Amino acid sequence: MKLVLAIPSLCAGGAERVMSRMATYWSSAGVSVTVLTLRPTDEDFYTLPDSVGRVSLNIRHIAKNRLEAAATMLLATLRLRRVVRSVRPDAVISFIETMNVCSLLGLAGTNIPVIVSERIDPREYPTSSLLNRLRRWLYPRARRVVVQTEAVRQWAEEIVPADRISVIPNPIAAPPPAASTGAVALSGRTVVAMGRMVPQKGFDLLIEAFARSASSRPEWSLVILGDGEERKSLVALAEGLGIADRVCMPGRVKEPAEYLRGSEIFVLSSRYEGFPNALCEAMALGLPVISTDCPSGPSDIVRDGIDGLLVPTGSAEAISVAISRLMADASERRRLATAAAEITERFGVELVMRLWEAALGTSALRRPELSREER
Repeated sequence: MKLVLAIPSLCAGGAERVMSRMATYWSSAGVSVTVLTLRPTDEDFYTLPDSVGRVSLNIRHIAKNRLEAAATMLLATLRLRRVVRSVRPDAVISFIETMNVCSLLGLAGTNIPVIVSERIDPREYPTSSLLNRLRRWLYPRARRVVVQTEAVRQWAEEIVPADRISVIPNPIAAPPPAASTGAVALSGRTVVAMGRMVPQKGFDLLIEAFARSASSRPEWSLVILGDGEERKSLVALAEGLGIADRVCMPGRVKEPAEYLRGSEIFVLSSRYEGFPNALCEAMALGLPVISTDCPSGPSDIVRDGIDGLLVPTGSAEAISVAISRLMADASERRRLATAAAEITERFGVELVMRLWEAALGTSALRRPELSREER
């Protein structure tokens, strides 16, 4: 079987990480997999095994207006059609609305099944009016529409029939052995967060919350992994709150587990999400987590009071109260951490990939049953 997996880029990000994992999984099962991106390969953050084909449409230009955006989309659509027809796959799986629209437009009339997937809550994530109209026009032509939560399914049902929608969470792999990644030596006790430094992630709220919680706890520090447009403003905020010497922002890291393993508490402070990988990875490593109950994803992942704490969205005060609670109670941290690690069974790779195979309408991709040790 041949599959093309299409996504705008393989830059650092949750959707990109999931697609890389899917490509690796299916390739190891003997499927011919090609990963196709709009952006050039020299922008890749994630690496793929040699067995996975890698094709870029080399779209570097960033549109500055609606006319340029339309022209860029047309160019991408024509290039995608040419490449995919040359590969002749049995199906295309496309991630993220821009690539979804290009895939459905480009493959119209080819009889190649296209499965499109939304990777964030579209009710919260702003897109252009043109893209919104194209999405509503084209999604009914997809073989299936995949969303990550039941909440987003409700949005999708306004566009496509309910029986053509699949809800598939992100696959969560068991963490690598500590010996293979190690742990970054962090000073004192650490609260850690991870993600792109953009307003969506709410790191401004986190820094404010940490400043409140840590004022009387000098042994604690905050580490935020990632980079983005808000870095300078976040640094300025930490300086203004007088905690710059206790906030570390090391940028993007290839092995976040090295930092997570050296930390005591993980916080997701997002204003909205899809199905946050960072939260899942922290739980898989056995960290007690605090997450905003934002749309959508965290409430599907965290069992409040059992394996983590959910707090109201957009409230630095609520985040601060939860951080203070866990800072003060080591036994509570241990209790939540023990249950958090169960996430690798609730959203295990084998389980989630079988859902993708069901969406494809085939069992031909299924590997032999793996033992618990092999998983």
